[in-house]
Amino acid sequence: MKSAEIRAQFIDYFCRLGHRSVPSAPLVPADDPTLLFTNAGMNQFKDIFLGTGTRDYKRAVNSQKCMRVSGKHNDLEDVGRDTYHHTFFEMLGNWSFGDYYKREAITWAWELLTREWKIPADKLWATVFRDDDEAARLWTEVTSIGRDRVLRFDENENFWEMAETGPCGPCSEIHIDMGERHCRRHEEKGHLCTVNGGCGRFIELWNLVFIQYNRDGKGVLHDLPQRHVDTGMGFERLVAILQGVGSNYDTDLFMPIINAIEETSGVRYQPEGERATAFRAIADHIRALSFALSDGALPSNEGRGYILRMILRRAVRYGRTLGLEEPFLYTLVPSVSGIMGDAYPELRQHREHVSRAILSEEERFHNTLAFGLGLLSEIIEKTKGQGRKTVSGEDLFRLYDTYGFPIDLAGVVAREEGLAIDSESFGKLMVEQKERARAAWKAEPIRGVEPVYRKILEREGTSAFCGYENTLAQAVVKALVKDGQEVKRLTEGEEGEIILDTTPFYAEAGGQVGDSGRIYSDRATALVADTQSPAQRLTVHAAKVINGELCIGDSVTAEVDEQKRMEAERSHTATHLLQNALRQVLGEHIKQAGSLVAPGRLRFDFTHFTALSSMEMERVEEVVNERIRDNAPLQIYELPFEEVRAKDIIAIFGEKYGDRVRVVDAGGYSRELCGGTHVRSVGEIGIFVLLSEGSVAAGVRRIEALTGAAAFRYLKKREGQIKGVASLFKTDPDTVMERVEAMRKENKALKKSSGRENIKQRIGDAADLVTKARNVGDIPVIAVELEGLDTDALRNAGDHVKQKLKTGVILLGSRGDDTAHLVCMVTDDLVKKGFHAGKIVKELASIIAGNGGGRPQMAQAGGSAPDKLPEALEKISELVARISEG
Repeated sequence: MKSAEIRAQFIDYFCRLGHRSVPSAPLVPADDPTLLFTNAGMNQFKDIFLGTGTRDYKRAVNSQKCMRVSGKHNDLEDVGRDTYHHTFFEMLGNWSFGDYYKREAITWAWELLTREWKIPADKLWATVFRDDDEAARLWTEVTSIGRDRVLRFDENENFWEMAETGPCGPCSEIHIDMGERHCRRHEEKGHLCTVNGGCGRFIELWNLVFIQYNRDGKGVLHDLPQRHVDTGMGFERLVAILQGVGSNYDTDLFMPIINAIEETSGVRYQPEGERATAFRAIADHIRALSFALSDGALPSNEGRGYILRMILRRAVRYGRTLGLEEPFLYTLVPSVSGIMGDAYPELRQHREHVSRAILSEEERFHNTLAFGLGLLSEIIEKTKGQGRKTVSGEDLFRLYDTYGFPIDLAGVVAREEGLAIDSESFGKLMVEQKERARAAWKAEPIRGVEPVYRKILEREGTSAFCGYENTLAQAVVKALVKDGQEVKRLTEGEEGEIILDTTPFYAEAGGQVGDSGRIYSDRATALVADTQSPAQRLTVHAAKVINGELCIGDSVTAEVDEQKRMEAERSHTATHLLQNALRQVLGEHIKQAGSLVAPGRLRFDFTHFTALSSMEMERVEEVVNERIRDNAPLQIYELPFEEVRAKDIIAIFGEKYGDRVRVVDAGGYSRELCGGTHVRSVGEIGIFVLLSEGSVAAGVRRIEALTGAAAFRYLKKREGQIKGVASLFKTDPDTVMERVEAMRKENKALKKSSGRENIKQRIGDAADLVTKARNVGDIPVIAVELEGLDTDALRNAGDHVKQKLKTGVILLGSRGDDTAHLVCMVTDDLVKKGFHAGKIVKELASIIAGNGGGRPQMAQAGGSAPDKLPEALEKISELVARISEG
């Protein structure tokens, strides 16, 4: 069977048993800061287990995109070295939320494996928690498994916990005997293959988790009011078993990618060959990158972005072992989308974006490698200068951690220079770094909803929202909170939180700020400063009572500040138009990466890899305003989430969607899933003014803009400024630009004339530097910084010095705000002795973060680190001494 058939059969099997097929959640978890990546199928159902969320179904099935890069059973450095570790993988799962329990879960799992997929029953083993007599009994009662193949284990193997406190329960695992040939420890004296023995012969196939307890802060287990089932089966492992191959990498999930690597590199893949690790690592990593980037993540220097950067750089390093010196990973993206695109359409939808992002990151890393080689040369010279024979682990770790420079390449270069590397201390520092990273992202004890809101939610239920249609509503005060505690009343001058049975106030979500306004009755008035939702569908109004006394049970009027709401709606609809315009002008790879929607202003972050040109900025602004002038009516309707994939509707990265979703359609040219409030027709936005565009992270740009009255006020202010400038130049606004340009040219000509005379003087002064030459051995060396000279002027100065210098090496430098320049000259007699200006300046260029080269007699370099220029000038004496000795 093909992998696609296996996945479909699993889902169809449980659908026939009354389960709802639920789409995979994104790899980047929505509303869960405790996770780097989605790492299990249950992540999207965590709120159900915590008691803070519900669904309109009791049974679910899906195949979940997952990624794990560290932990008890997985580490990035293991991936590729064996045939079963992965970063990205799929988890097949079925769930029961307070519905069926152990009997059904065990029965259905066994029947699928043995009857549907014909896996021999005598190859399967079951494990249960040591105290779970019920599960042990059911295995022999509802399946044909022998009693001797039902084994008991302790908490380490067969008890599942979400965190230190909260929902938990015993689990039962199904293991398969792969045969003696799969044992990796058969050469160990006295080794006996056993389930959970860690030798590779017996491997876990399916884990059935029975969530029946809640562990309190003291570690005591309490029965849950409802019991749940959460199962997970590794898809890649299952496919390998059903396809009868010896490795996950030999399945149709990986072989097309491996074939593409063969074609790109010209190297043949041999599963047992010395370069097999490279093929496996690259194939795994391009899957992880393709899925993560298609879900909106990007490589960066922190958090999940850092993990992606390390995955990509590890793949590039392995590519070098296959002779792939130029960017190549991006060419493998179509192979991934070709294999998985039917099951996960986002891979095809965002293929261009993913390829461009990976290419950009590969190019960045290749530049980093070039820079790192220069730094490594310095480290090697320092090591030799100190009389040591081993490059320190501290220096190597700094190269790796700061610049991503690979330890294996550092080892090759060091050996070429006759040095060893301290791999042991490097390894210790790597372990410490991983521990720090894990600590930084260690999940805090999961509290879910704060107790006060949980109690209100359980007692009063959710808040009904009527704000799509109204900004004024009659309501009843259901609860009051002050300083985290429920109170019966709020009196004049007190600040607190008000919970109503129904509200027109929009709680902050999806980038749109929460509403403000007032809540009042005959007895009291409270000003609402903000509206939030600390629990699903529970609206909390942060307010201050300005007169009277507000009590639980009061009948009140809830009134939104309509002017602010309308201004926010203009900004929100304009944000949708902006994304549409960006996709039209820049390409379909544009994805939202964050937003702020406030009255009169907006901020929009999006994925793109270069700054927008002034023409692109103007065109984006023009497209948005064209849409506004079209004044198309907005259509808002609901769809089942499953139908969104089949339509050209944008789902925003990082948002969490339910089974039915709300679509905001602006004239047919912008269709997005959105729960926010919007204008009735696009023309209500009035004006859109694009203020700025810039970078906020690698591959992420930010646009800030104004809408409505705020945009109009901005334009009037700019108009006044232009009139003021025109008055200063004694001209009118229509011709002020020509007047300013004429004066600019005149000023530039004066500066050039003055500067030319200054440069002549500086060049003349440079000739006097001959008297300040210092000898390195018997070779005169001149190394100085000349302020304010460009490269041409430096060359002229060098020529003047060289004319007066009979023999020697000249290095002249200058710098600006963000650039540095070097010019090196060598007299002809020294060229004959092996001195080469091009080679000298090439080595010095790495210090100023640049590159350079040239002829033996003269060469030049430029870089982006002007603060390093003195270091480069100082380095010349060391280079001259080394060349003289060589």
